[in-house]
Amino acid sequence: MAKRYDRLKEIQRLDPERDFLEIYRLTVAYEFPWDVTRALELALYRTYAVPSIGRLLDRTGELTERPQKRYDDTALLLDAVVEHGFESEEGRTAVRRINQMHGGYEISNDDMRYVLCTFVVTPKRWLDEFGWRRLSDHELRASTAYHRVLGARMGIKEVPQTYEDFERTLDAYEDEHFGWDEGARRVSDATLALMASWYPAPLAPVVRGASLALLDDSLLRAFRYRRPGPVARGLTRGALRLRARAVRLLPPRRSAHFARRNPMVKGYPDGYEIASLGTFPTPGVRGCPVPRRDTPRTPAE
Repeated sequence: MAKRYDRLKEIQRLDPERDFLEIYRLTVAYEFPWDVTRALELALYRTYAVPSIGRLLDRTGELTERPQKRYDDTALLLDAVVEHGFESEEGRTAVRRINQMHGGYEISNDDMRYVLCTFVVTPKRWLDEFGWRRLSDHELRASTAYHRVLGARMGIKEVPQTYEDFERTLDAYEDEHFGWDEGARRVSDATLALMASWYPAPLAPVVRGASLALLDDSLLRAFRYRRPGPVARGLTRGALRLRARAVRLLPPRRSAHFARRNPMVKGYPDGYEIASLGTFPTPGVRGCPVPRRDTPRTPAE
C-alpha cells in the first residue's frame, strides 16, 4: 500500500532542471491539487490590485460580465500545459490562445512578468501556511524552471531565474504599484461574488467573509475593504490548518486531478476544444511565438 510521502520520494529522485514538468505535474495534480487551485485563484486575484491590470480587466468586461467563463477558460488553458506538456499539440494550442488574448491589448512587460511571478510565489506561500506539508527544494526549483519556460513561451522578457528572484520581483512590484482603482474594485467584487456563487445562497456572506479574511493588509488597503476582525481571520485560517492536518493522514492520491475535474469549472459539461477557449479580440501588435497546430477535443471529465 502506498504511503503518504512515497510520491515526495519519487519527486526527489528526479532532476528539477531536466524533469521539471514531471515534478510540477506530480506536485500540482497529485500532491496539492486543491491547495494549488486555491493559491492560483489568489495569485490572479492579487494582480487586480495593480491599477493598470485591474483597470484593463474592468474595461474588457470579462470578469465583471462573464466571470464564470473567464474563470473556466483561464483554469483550463493553464492546466492544459501542465497536463500535456509544452511540446504537445494541446499545450502549444493553450499557450497560443493565451498569447492571442494578451496580444489584443497594450500590456506592459513589467505587468506580464509580475503576473508570472504570482504563479510561482503565491502557491509556495499558501502551502507554507496551509499545506499538509511544505514544498521541497526539488519542487520549488521545478516550479521555477516550469514558469521560466512558460514565461519564455509567452514572450515575457527578463524572466527571473531563481525562486528568490521571483519573490523579490513580486514584492518590489507590489510595494511600488499596489493602489486604488475604481475599476479594479469592481473586478474584485465580481470575483468575490463568483466564489460565493459556487455554494448555497445562505452561505454567500460566509464565503465572502472567509475570502476577505485570507487577504493580507496590502490587498485590503488597495481595494478599500474593511479589515476583518481577529475572530474571522482566526477561524478561517484555523479551519484551513485543520484541513491540512486531516489531509496529511489520508493515503496519497492515486489519480491526477486536473482543472477539468474541478467542480468550480462549470461551463463545459460536454467537453471543449482548447482552441475555442478564451476571448477572440482583434489581432494585436504582438505576434504569437507558438506556431499553429490543430488540437483534439478534450472531454469534460
